[in-house]
This record gives sequence, C-alpha cells and structure tokens, in this order.
Amino acid sequence: QVQLVESGGGLVQPGGTLRHSCAASGFGGFAFSDYYMRWYRQAPGKERELVAVISTTGTSTTYAGSVKGRFTISRDNAENTVYLQMNSLKPDDTAVYYCYAQNTYSSAVYWGQGTQVTVSS
Repeated sequence: QVQLVESGGGLVQPGGTLRHSCAASGFGGFAFSDYYMRWYRQAPGKERELVAVISTTGTSTTYAGSVKGRFTISRDNAENTVYLQMNSLKPDDTAVYYCYAQNTYSSAVYWGQGTQVTVSS
C-alpha cells in the first residue's frame, strides 16, 4: 500500500512563498518512478481542483491556469518525493493541498492526508 506523507503547509502572507513536500513509500513491486504525481487543492465550500501534474521522469509538467507562472511541481525519484513550490501566494490559494499518485501500470490511485495552506495578512 502506497503511503503519501505531506509536509510544508502553514500560514503565509500574500506575496509569500511555501514549499510542499510529499514523501512516498510502500510501492510493493513498483518504484516511485512508476507513478504519475499530481497536486490537488480544495478550498472551503469548493470542489477539489487539479493544481499541477508531473510525468514519471519529471520532464513534463502541466499547471492549472490559476497557478501557472507562480507554482512549480518537481520530483526527486531517488528520494521518492514530489514537491510543489508556491510563489507569489494569493488569498485565493488558501486551501487544503493534497498529494496524489497514480500507478502507470495498474492505474491504482493514492492520496496524501492533505495539508492546510492559509494565505492571509
């Protein structure tokens, strides 16, 4: 069973930065590099939305329009970790952020526990 443990949330002022980390383990017969990784977020009263996607090798990334140019997703396959660097944060970025992994062979999906990010002065 894949486990995703997130860290890096917190309270930050508008214009500030935060870096999320998601450490993965428990791949069974697979490797971390066999998983597509994504970050989602869910604001109060809103549906969960996709924030960023990264390919298995890290060479391809995709972003939601609302974060493009401000957020960067990356991964370190040697460390089994995916990151979300968040710059120029806005109050609208306030949400619980979730790490997501999908096995490229079985399509099994796993979620992290979620971490709160609050952008407020």
